[in-house]
Amino acid sequence: MGIPTKAYLVEEKGGPFILRDVVLDGVGPDELLIELKFTGLCHTDLVVQAGLMPLGGFPAVLGHEGTGIIRQVGSDVKNKSLKEGDQVFLSFRSCQECSFCESGKCGACVHTTDLNFVRSRLEKSKPSPISLPNGTPVHGQFFGQSSLSRLAVVSERSVVKCDVEFPLEKLGALAPLGCGYLTGAGTVANVLRPAVTSSIVIMGMGAVGIAALLAAKALGVEKILAIDIVDEKLDLALSLGASHAVNTLRNPDIPGGIREHFADGGDYILDTTGVPKVLQAALGALAHGGTFALIGAMPPDTDLQFNALDILTGCKRIIGVIEAWSDPQEFIPQLVQWYKDGKFPVDKIVQVYPAGKLDRALDDLKAGKVIKPVLSWDAL
Repeated sequence: MGIPTKAYLVEEKGGPFILRDVVLDGVGPDELLIELKFTGLCHTDLVVQAGLMPLGGFPAVLGHEGTGIIRQVGSDVKNKSLKEGDQVFLSFRSCQECSFCESGKCGACVHTTDLNFVRSRLEKSKPSPISLPNGTPVHGQFFGQSSLSRLAVVSERSVVKCDVEFPLEKLGALAPLGCGYLTGAGTVANVLRPAVTSSIVIMGMGAVGIAALLAAKALGVEKILAIDIVDEKLDLALSLGASHAVNTLRNPDIPGGIREHFADGGDYILDTTGVPKVLQAALGALAHGGTFALIGAMPPDTDLQFNALDILTGCKRIIGVIEAWSDPQEFIPQLVQWYKDGKFPVDKIVQVYPAGKLDRALDDLKAGKVIKPVLSWDAL
């Protein structure tokens, strides 16, 4: 017998998020039933909603920054530490078999698109675990979870348990650990790995950019330049450890703004904006031997122009990073430890909204009133 619940449905490409009654299948052998407590709203959800990234089909339930409580464990779940009643975080899904996964770089999994966007359940022959009450199938297990739902049937590979459990008033701020925080912090800690003496430029002070800043600070980096167009975000970045800040709305000369603080350019430049003209300009301020990391979602028709001679003679590197090439089972507990140690104060960037107020949360996000909106399902 199906499990009734409520979830945000996107009925067609470009359609709005609509709170609907849906029905979940029973839990498969390699799955868990999760009662969601909080779900972060991520820019990737909005890009997929608009039809600008691949998806297995519409209607669909999105959401991929969930945290909640295990209510049922499948019969063949391999992680025997997962028990009913456990508090868990949900993250992306990987194949666990390719060379990247075997080396701990699960975010670079060869099958990332298929497992997180296109496929519902791990076995292609199995239908999605979500349907409408009339039987209409709904694409589910987006990122292995589809956590814009009160209850979710989740792939074991998307479930991360940490040693510590948090009171609800703390848990909401940590919901984005599975994607936004992991992506920003992990790109710095696991991919760029800057030395204490390095200079790092972070383009965009959204949740991903702030997480990158906090990771750089936690690693002891002192030369951190924050770039954005909103003064309030830059003030927050400075209070969290950035050494310099540039508002490119007032100073549109991005290379000049960077070199004003780092004369030789940035050793590392990390773009979270996905705005082609912004990252194209920032490339001009990459230091000799520097690395430019692209992690912002860009439009599919983006055409970036790279000067091959400059890249070669300058010994520069341009890399695209997905989910920070991280293993959530290893890195999320690290972020939790940083949070406990006071090195990852993400409480300062989160605003929690009742789950029924998703539209208001999105409006506030687009208006720049909030950095990271999170939905509380207990309020539904």
